[in-house]
Amino acid sequence: MPIADVKSYLAAAAGLFRVRADNPDLTRAQFDAFSKQIPLLYFILISNTIAVAYTYVPLAPAWLTMIVPSVLSVLAGLRTFWWLRQRHLVRSDADILRNLRATNWLTLPIAAGFTAWSFALYPYGDPFAKSQVAFYMAVTVIGCIFSLMHLRSAALIVTLVVDVPYVLFFFATGEPTRKAIAVNNLLVSGAMVTVLFIYYRDFADLVASRKSLLAQQAATQALSDENFRLANLDSLTELPNRRRFFAELATAFGDAERRNIRLAVGIIDLDGFKPINDNYGHTVGDRVLIEAGRRIREVCEGFGPHRVEFARLGGDEFGLVVCGDPDDEDLARLGERIGDHVKLPYQLDTAHTGLSCSIGFAQFPRSATSAEALYECADYALYHAKRHARGRTVIFSSELEAEIRSRGVIENLLRTSDFGAEMDLVFQPIVDAMSERTAGFEVLARWHSPRLGLVSPADFIPAAERIGLIRPLTQALLVRALATAKTWSDDIRLSFNLSAHDICSSDGILPLISIIEKSGVPPRRIDFEITETAVTFDFVRAQQSIAALKAMGCGISLDDFGTGYSSLSHVHRLPLDKIKVDRSFVADVNDNPISHKIIKSLTGLCDDMEIACVVEGVETRAQLDSLRRLGCDFIQGYYFAKPMPADAIADYLAAEDQRLDDAKRAARGAA
Repeated sequence: MPIADVKSYLAAAAGLFRVRADNPDLTRAQFDAFSKQIPLLYFILISNTIAVAYTYVPLAPAWLTMIVPSVLSVLAGLRTFWWLRQRHLVRSDADILRNLRATNWLTLPIAAGFTAWSFALYPYGDPFAKSQVAFYMAVTVIGCIFSLMHLRSAALIVTLVVDVPYVLFFFATGEPTRKAIAVNNLLVSGAMVTVLFIYYRDFADLVASRKSLLAQQAATQALSDENFRLANLDSLTELPNRRRFFAELATAFGDAERRNIRLAVGIIDLDGFKPINDNYGHTVGDRVLIEAGRRIREVCEGFGPHRVEFARLGGDEFGLVVCGDPDDEDLARLGERIGDHVKLPYQLDTAHTGLSCSIGFAQFPRSATSAEALYECADYALYHAKRHARGRTVIFSSELEAEIRSRGVIENLLRTSDFGAEMDLVFQPIVDAMSERTAGFEVLARWHSPRLGLVSPADFIPAAERIGLIRPLTQALLVRALATAKTWSDDIRLSFNLSAHDICSSDGILPLISIIEKSGVPPRRIDFEITETAVTFDFVRAQQSIAALKAMGCGISLDDFGTGYSSLSHVHRLPLDKIKVDRSFVADVNDNPISHKIIKSLTGLCDDMEIACVVEGVETRAQLDSLRRLGCDFIQGYYFAKPMPADAIADYLAAEDQRLDDAKRAARGAA
């Protein structure tokens, strides 16, 4: 055999008798298992030693039967006590390795001591006593090997130190029975060593598997923690998101309820954000949201003794949970600080722009007795702020609570109303600006509630949207409107308003298409009016619905253009036939140069895009003349007629024909 192979073999063999230092996890596992079994090893050793010594008391000298076994048993007892203490100590990897190596070194003299004592005692015994020594050594070494199986090196040392002298000693006696015992012990020890190697390998694999499993569990936990963080974090602003906000609200509400202290919820909406998004693009809009969120968070973090949880709820809306018993003055001061910081200019490349924000607060326990109701109250306070105090802070009050109750009454009565009996339709003419002849009628709904009387569309239409009745209401009114339009001459169109829920619902506008097909009214005579708010509710689905109506032959009008945050991108991306200019620009068109220029720009836009321009709210002849000069195509307003019931349309059209005929005769006479 080559020298190198011999060295390699000897190194491998020597490695069996060493405690490995390259695998701390295995070493720690060995130490934990070994420390639990070592007391059993010493118990076997001490009890068997006492039994043999007792047998030899009348046969051997006292120093062999009393002193030596006592010394060996005391040493074994001390080691047992030492190991029992280790089970409750937290040790470093270095300490564990040092203790296992020390155990390896101590195994050799302890095993040699007990073996030498056994051989010294053997000659004094009779055949039965000698057999007990042979049995003592064989059984004890097997018990020791089992107890030491987690520390392979120590088990091998015991096997060699005890079994090799044992076999040689009993072979040297020359007695066949003793030789047979020696051979039998040798075979059993070999089998034990084989089992030891297999067990040690499986034990090492188990430790490695456990380490791998723990690593996987740690990775899974880390991934779970990261997923939890991401699930509760807004990806754009890196603020807590809506999910986290409501979790914090639930926790804070429970604490406030338990401690009987005040808690407030606030909702912030950025005023003027949509024009930034439309004019500068979503990238700039995202930067504004991030900066606005940062400013609000700074205010919240530095707000006196009160802890304020801040989150982005979605879009340009943010939420606050104000803990620490805040009063109305605290909330007003917080709202003012947030408003002042949000109003500061935003640097957008080379341009500057500004925002404001409306804030609604609601306070527990004054406003609500549950977390959900508290949030709803804050949301209504925000709604009131945006309608009546834009850019300011509104705290939910008893007056707003009365409004909510009134709104609730409308919603409840609307749920039980008979649309056919209680809803009336009125029609307002849409007149050609040049010929002054009616081109169509816009249909408007009126609700005559048996309990409330006449309810404004501004109240019952939003209520129908909130409670999910707007679609059946729209369908019922469209059926009646088309039935009326069927009685008109073929050149008069019907203009009908659709809400966001009508054009953005999950099942699309199929019910409306079915109603049109069953009505007998040609789709080319129908114009559907939509607001930009409805379009932005879900632009993609709205675009699909509008395209379907357009494919049927219906006309599409964009209503209330010029108010709110109108976007030219919607005009460009939708198949529009008309744009309706809001009445707010008409009232002072002859006195306000700004209104005059706005209408002029809009009529120019419509002319360039080859779509008609309809102007609402015309009440005087002077306004009509100005709008005609500006190029408006159609006029709608009280100058021609107020909304009228269906049975008044025939008389109106007859009067119009008479008026136009009189005007023609007068013109011919003047000529």
